[in-house]
Amino acid sequence: MILMDPAEPGSGASWGNAGTIADYAIMPVGSPTVLKNLPALLFNRNSPLSIRKTAILSLAPWLLRFLLQSLPGPSQHNMQALANILADAGQRWKDLAEHIQGKDLLKDNGCLYLYDDQRSFELGQQDIIRRQSYGVTAEMLTPQQLTRLEPQLPPVNAGAAFFPKAMYLSDPGEFLTRLFNGLISQGLHFQQTSVIGLSRHKAGVEVTLSDGTRISACQVIITAGAYSRELALMAGDRIPLQTERGYHLEFDLDQPPLQRPVSAGSRGFYMTPMVGRLRAAGTVELGGLNPKPSRHRLDRLQQGVNHYFPHLGPANRHWLGFRPSIPDSRPVISASKYGNDIIYAFGHGHIGITLAPITAELVYALLTTTTPPIDLDDYSAGRF
Repeated sequence: MILMDPAEPGSGASWGNAGTIADYAIMPVGSPTVLKNLPALLFNRNSPLSIRKTAILSLAPWLLRFLLQSLPGPSQHNMQALANILADAGQRWKDLAEHIQGKDLLKDNGCLYLYDDQRSFELGQQDIIRRQSYGVTAEMLTPQQLTRLEPQLPPVNAGAAFFPKAMYLSDPGEFLTRLFNGLISQGLHFQQTSVIGLSRHKAGVEVTLSDGTRISACQVIITAGAYSRELALMAGDRIPLQTERGYHLEFDLDQPPLQRPVSAGSRGFYMTPMVGRLRAAGTVELGGLNPKPSRHRLDRLQQGVNHYFPHLGPANRHWLGFRPSIPDSRPVISASKYGNDIIYAFGHGHIGITLAPITAELVYALLTTTTPPIDLDDYSAGRF
């Protein structure tokens, strides 16, 4: 098997995320609540969900699909589909960590959502009740209970939601390195290159590389994250994938002030304790693959962290990465419409790292035409 990537393995969103194994993340981005507040969300520069003005025209078809998927019926269907694919995420991650000797990097002491005022707490309570109805384990905490879990957090007026089964990676980059090295030891060949052409022939699929080299393969897996849309189009499938620009800041610390990931819900970001640092990651900015970061988004993230930990000062480094976003928040995990010589595995949005193990199992089932562990209709490329 050959892995092709123009960048170093694990150097994209799989490395730069919040590190959370979010089995509780069954809420699609599009919902009736988001639909109600969409104009304010998209066009307020300080919103956790925003849009780059220069990308409005190119995003219009995607946004129309997103609006339709935010209606009550589609939103509920999307939530059930996410609950189905997330159901065993925690156990699959434990199995993976053990397999690659990465158990020391996988922490299983839960995750918190903070609510700064009573109104947010009440809305959060409704949200948690809904998640619980889909099988998510969660509980509401008083400010006093929150303080016992996270004594270094400043007082939070209303309380928090606690997901006790959630896990996180204390060093996503190191975990990916171990995974990659394990695959290399089992015979994987890595080629750092770009794919610029893809075509089907009777003998298989021909892949054209950036240097003009052509490689023939019996089967090809397209799992290129935010860069997958054009490759799928070469295979004959039009997938409505757009790009979310995600950010993180890192603060170098011998002992981060948190014991577990903490989401500042209204501010749209996570703070995750990692080896030798605190990482703040999040916000959603729809705006394509432009590599230039928004100074405003970075400043808002910095202000959010300083709201809770003013003593940290400015971040030591920042990062911009790209998430592949589908209007219904469901990943595309399926064979191409024209056969399983080309398999898709992309579009996971905010839960790509969470869904990595189950995605691998589903791809294997597609490649071998064996029965997958869950029904794949909700994740098919044919749904568009």
